[in-house]
Amino acid sequence: MQSLTITFLGTSSGTPSRTRNVSSVAMTLDGTVLLFDCGEGTQHRLLEAPVRSGAIEAIFITHLHGDHVYGIPGLLATLSMNGRTRPLDLIGPPELSVYLESTLRTSFHNPSFEIRLHDVKGIYRGETFTITALELDHSIPSFGYCLVEDDHPGKFDPDKARALGYEPGPVYTELIRARDPRVLGAARPGRRIAYCTDTRPCAAAVELARGADVLIHESTYAGDMRTEADERKHSTAAGAARIAAEAGVGRLILTHFSSRYRDVIPLLEEARAIFPNTDAAEDLMTIEVTR
Repeated sequence: MQSLTITFLGTSSGTPSRTRNVSSVAMTLDGTVLLFDCGEGTQHRLLEAPVRSGAIEAIFITHLHGDHVYGIPGLLATLSMNGRTRPLDLIGPPELSVYLESTLRTSFHNPSFEIRLHDVKGIYRGETFTITALELDHSIPSFGYCLVEDDHPGKFDPDKARALGYEPGPVYTELIRARDPRVLGAARPGRRIAYCTDTRPCAAAVELARGADVLIHESTYAGDMRTEADERKHSTAAGAARIAAEAGVGRLILTHFSSRYRDVIPLLEEARAIFPNTDAAEDLMTIEVTR
């Protein structure tokens, strides 16, 4: 099974704090890096993280608020200066192209590689995964994403192979690669990771996260600020936990904390009271997603 890790590059909302940068998450699937949001300072966090910026295949933007996009121009410039020639896919709301084009034009930057813009409402297909998006409930158009790994072939049964006349050797590898059902068990579902920010709790978040191994969900406020959260179309820790419970996810990770919270333990406890398997993200925290 391929390695799959999640590295949090920024976990603050709106503005950075002394210990938290603004939004960005890197998912690394067997060496391929997928970046979700790219707030200011993301490229600096990449220098500190176990993530190769040169391996970024695509950047997925949830919405156009600055704390999620201001890091894009700098990262593109650095990739160019490092000699990148491979195309880079950029996925986000339609207005993302306007932001990108105006920023590159007015800063006189011509990337050394092709930037391929994709419709956020389409399905992004990687070599061994797909990523889908749904619109969430925020003050401007905002989209959540779900990475779905391809199913894995079932376990190889050497006894069945021998019964079919195949002797041990390179042919076994060929049978596995061909996914021959005569010698393999039932396929094993691929892993799923959902990323939902910025948003109020909504049905789209539940749908996107349904059955996910990991749900990364914004937790901007504690429960005593639920009125403000609703007005500003953000989530409380309890709201995120209810989404996780309804969607039947394996694990919830809270992120996008208001900079007012120097200590997020109260938010974590609030969520765990509803969904026990919850953790609070920290900048540069890396987790491995296993089955």
